[in-house]
Amino acid sequence: MQQNAVGWFDIYVNDMSRAETFYGTVLQREFEAISDPSDTSVIMKAFVTDMDHYGAGGALVKREGVGPVTGGTMVYFGVEDCAAEESRVEESGGKVINPKMSIGKYGFVSVCMDTEGNLFGLSSFQ
Repeated sequence: MQQNAVGWFDIYVNDMSRAETFYGTVLQREFEAISDPSDTSVIMKAFVTDMDHYGAGGALVKREGVGPVTGGTMVYFGVEDCAAEESRVEESGGKVINPKMSIGKYGFVSVCMDTEGNLFGLSSFQ
């Protein structure tokens, strides 16, 4: 089967409620509670994902011994126009690190920090 490199992602958080509110507001997305069958103490809230569409699914995860990190792997969320989501970052408690900028024929990106200290990107073609 041919597929892109990323099939799923976890964003580690310290405060699930705060992180869910932040991402829900910025990305205008809903979450669903899921579980980790190997560890019942893990709290997971997955971005509602339609696996028949392009892109990877993922979740906010609160797990003992693992937390947010600045400078690790970055997830870029595909959006219609990254300026729209970027405009909601600071009012939701996050920080815009690099405002919307052109990346040539690949469109535009914004780099932001969430309420937990994770860096994430926004990517759009307009």
